[in-house]
Amino acid sequence: MMALIGSVLVLLGAIFHFSAGLGMLRMPDVYTRMQAGTKASTLGNTLVLAGLAIYHPGWSLKLLIIVYFVLTTNPVSSHALARAAHSIRIPMAGDTGIDALRDARQKAGSGT
Repeated sequence: MMALIGSVLVLLGAIFHFSAGLGMLRMPDVYTRMQAGTKASTLGNTLVLAGLAIYHPGWSLKLLIIVYFVLTTNPVSSHALARAAHSIRIPMAGDTGIDALRDARQKAGSGT
């Protein structure tokens, strides 16, 4: 029974990894590609590692540390890359309606 649960978790993780790759191909600009890749791969990694922890209970502490590392570094690195892309003016998709970072910078610059 535990092997079945581990297999299902690994399969779900693989599905999320596939959706991350598909999102990287299908999204229109760097910001949405980054978001699709980061969110889906973070969940995919977590599910695969949870499945491995069920298969190999002796590895659970090491896998938990890896999950913690993935959960902290993926969003932070994605945020830093998106801010860097915005600061060097990589354009957003044409149908993007709001640029909240630009608006916040303009508001801060105007002193209001």
